[in-house]
Amino acid sequence: MLNKKRPFHLMAKPAGPDCNLACKYCFYLEKEVLFGEQKVHRMNDEVLDAYIKQYCESQNTPEIVFAWQGGEPTLMGIEFFQKAVLLQKKYSAGRPVQNAFQTNGTLINNDWCKFLAKENFLIGLSLDGPRHIHDKFRVDRGGKPTFDRVMKALKLMKAHRVEFNTLTCVTRQNAPFAVEIYEFLKGTGSTFLQFIPIIERKPDNEAARLGLKLALPPDLAADDNDDRVMPWSVQPEQYGQFLIDIFDEWVRHDVGNVFVQMFDVMLNGWMDMPPPLCIFAERCGDSLIIEHNGDIYACDHFVYPDFLRGNILETPMTDLTGSPEQKKFGDDKFDSLPDYCKKCDVMFVCHGECPKHRFIYTPDGKPGLNWLCEGYKMFMHHIDPYMRTMAKLLRENRPCADIMRMIPPKAG
Repeated sequence: MLNKKRPFHLMAKPAGPDCNLACKYCFYLEKEVLFGEQKVHRMNDEVLDAYIKQYCESQNTPEIVFAWQGGEPTLMGIEFFQKAVLLQKKYSAGRPVQNAFQTNGTLINNDWCKFLAKENFLIGLSLDGPRHIHDKFRVDRGGKPTFDRVMKALKLMKAHRVEFNTLTCVTRQNAPFAVEIYEFLKGTGSTFLQFIPIIERKPDNEAARLGLKLALPPDLAADDNDDRVMPWSVQPEQYGQFLIDIFDEWVRHDVGNVFVQMFDVMLNGWMDMPPPLCIFAERCGDSLIIEHNGDIYACDHFVYPDFLRGNILETPMTDLTGSPEQKKFGDDKFDSLPDYCKKCDVMFVCHGECPKHRFIYTPDGKPGLNWLCEGYKMFMHHIDPYMRTMAKLLRENRPCADIMRMIPPKAG
């Protein structure tokens, strides 16, 4: 019987926080301290079977989407995912299954590509830009650069016709190179681009107690309004300008051919449609994660003891994801917003962004403002006339790409 409760999405971390890289800005590697003395974290067959069975039964959708992340999921080996695919076919009740797989790419070889192509996995490849940008933070456990290995994986995936997109982390150091990064990614053949702002705070008292090196989300942190960010954290205006610089290239040359996740999300807002990304939703709580041992947490950015919902080997998945605690977690995204945000002219598309980033004060001295607020305002005000035009085109059953003929060339 299919689940009748509220829909949810679950992202699986079959290798937990384990990774063969040691990216300097990674927020998940340190989560290994939450699992005690265990040094290697791998999802066993019992958890895998329970996860796939319960998740298939929970989804009231014509297609079932599985998402695999990490750490680094390729550490599990191909055989693990072959088992996963067989279990999906067993429990999906005849419905098609889609697998999305986020990887650093360094372990991808011909055998991996044959499997991924055969089973139609969609690959998200972490790639921060050209060599001098990518290798600044994305290094292996020995501190060696990874750019060449990632590019080798990208070429292999293209040769095997593995569907892929790219995920790029935006830091204080690479934000000034927006157009260079964008043109490089296009040149690799990536046609769907994700840009993720990296924002982490220096450890607070609660983080130190747990043995963590980064601060907890602001509602848990002992110094809950401390805005001392790590040196790689992107600055608000930097991020806003980064998005503007890429948007100005995209809207003149690439609409309809290159898809930028952020721009798709923005267009949904101007079309009065629900955002496809949880951080921009009015309320959240429907995108949880399952760790290697079957533990379910409220969110990928809230993997801390207070946000552990339970284990699927002990409690049905739907009871955990639909718990009162999880509903409150999702409602708090809106309910905890300061009035300053609720009166903002871009509230309709921003919705305060992710609660993890709400650790500064509003101009009137209230806590709970998002670190990226000023950057988002810059960006959203800049794109407003373009988004209005594209929304109008769509309502007239015309392609958004028509906007490119309506915009004069960029000055200079």
